[in-house]
Amino acid sequence: QRLIRSAELLDMKIPYSVGELNAATLATVEKQGVKNGYVRPVAWRGSEMMAIAAQRTTIHVAIASWETKTYYAPELLENGIALTRARYCRPAPTMAPTESKAAGLYMICTISKHEAERKGFQDALMLDYRGLVAEATGANIFMVIDGVLHTPVPDCFLNGITRQTVIQLAIDNGINVLERHIPPEDLSIATEVFLTGTAAELTPVGRLDELSFTPSTITKLLSQKYKELTKA
Repeated sequence: QRLIRSAELLDMKIPYSVGELNAATLATVEKQGVKNGYVRPVAWRGSEMMAIAAQRTTIHVAIASWETKTYYAPELLENGIALTRARYCRPAPTMAPTESKAAGLYMICTISKHEAERKGFQDALMLDYRGLVAEATGANIFMVIDGVLHTPVPDCFLNGITRQTVIQLAIDNGINVLERHIPPEDLSIATEVFLTGTAAELTPVGRLDELSFTPSTITKLLSQKYKELTKA
């Protein structure tokens, strides 16, 4: 559904239904023998036109799947990864189709992650165009403040499927969840911070530049519940 919606936002029409895409995904995973891995459907325009306008191009779709291990080393997951602030910000909805999962929107993410890794960090925290907390370069962010789970409103970045899953898991386990606009100063009063994403799953954060966090009760509980849900 998100692939089709993203394509619509980019003025593309996927030539397959949700049912056909799901069936092709299941067939691909079975053919590849993937038990615990990553699935990536991708759509792109053909080469019939070489211009800004692309109305007469063919829309192609491919689905790939492969076995994966954890995104980060086990020792990093134990104490949490290190983040640094990215120099780029997520754009406003009036500047780009921010609701879509589109390759072009990942340019600044790739640059920011490269810069973070060169400095010895694992990822970067991106603010939005207003200077508020947005997300990491490819994962959504959560923080625990006084026992409540806080996460930014996804009004200029992708509302991740893993993000939605973790919010529901939190609610199901009696954890209060507050979606709000979060100024970066609030990170200084957070006790736990973690990221969520298809590849990252639920990844604890141990440090953001000079700030330190300790993966504790809520992070560990939701991590366990997510593993039970996805790897049963």
